[in-house]
Amino acid sequence: MDEPTLRQLLDDVRSGVLGPDEAVSRLRRLPFADLGFARVDHHRALRQGVGEAVYAPGKTPGHCAGIVEELLAVPGGPVLLTRADPDQVAAALDRSPGGTVTATGVGGGGALVAWRPAPARPARVLVITAGTADLPVATECVAVLEATGFRPLLVADCGVAGVHRLLASLDDLADADAVVVVAGMEGALASLVGGITGAPVVAVPTSTGYGAAFEGVTALLAMLASCAAGLTVVGIDNGFGAACAVARMLP
Repeated sequence: MDEPTLRQLLDDVRSGVLGPDEAVSRLRRLPFADLGFARVDHHRALRQGVGEAVYAPGKTPGHCAGIVEELLAVPGGPVLLTRADPDQVAAALDRSPGGTVTATGVGGGGALVAWRPAPARPARVLVITAGTADLPVATECVAVLEATGFRPLLVADCGVAGVHRLLASLDDLADADAVVVVAGMEGALASLVGGITGAPVVAVPTSTGYGAAFEGVTALLAMLASCAAGLTVVGIDNGFGAACAVARMLP
C-alpha cells in the first residue's frame, strides 16, 4: 500500500463509499502479513516510496507465487519478481496472471516480472552501457524503471575505448533528469558521464571484463574513487538497485 492508495482509502471512508469494517480489513495487513515462510512488507512504499520486490533466487516457485499474490492483495504500486527462473515465473503467473515478463539474462538467465505498473512519470531517464556485454544489467534496470512509471531511453555500447560513440548522444545527456551508467572492465564511463552532465548519475559496476577486472570489483572501486563529484554507486550487477535509486530521487 502506497501513500496515494492510503489517502484514497481514507477519502472513501469519509465519503461513505467504503464502510469502516472493510477499511479495517484492508488495513489489517499493515504493516506486514505473515505467510509463515515470509513476512510480506506492505508498509514499505509508505516508508520509502518504493515497495517491496520479490528476489527469486533461493526461493521455491511456491514461495515466489505466494509472496507476489499477497503483495497484489493490497492496493498499491507495482509488484516485481526479480531474477526468476522459468519455473518461478510460471508459478507466479499461474496464481497472479497479467504480469509482464522481461528476460534480463542477469543472475544466470533470470527474468523480471512486473504487475500493476505505476502511472507515467514525466522525468527523463537515460540508461547508458559501456558495452553490449553490460546489456543484461541495463535491461533489468530499464524494466524496473518502466514498472515505476518512467520511459527510459537505453543507449548501448558507448564505452571510453570509442568515446565518439558517447559524444553522439550529448543532446540526450543534456536533456536527462537522471542518468544510469552501466559499465564493467575499468568502469571509466561513469566518471566521463559524471563530468559531462549536471543530472544525478547512478553508476552500476558489472562483472564483465578480463582477469584484472575481478568480476566487477575493479569497476566498483573505480566508480567509488571517481573524480566526478556526487556520483552514486550501487553494487555489482545491481540494475534493480540503480532503478530504485532513480525512483527515489525523481518526482
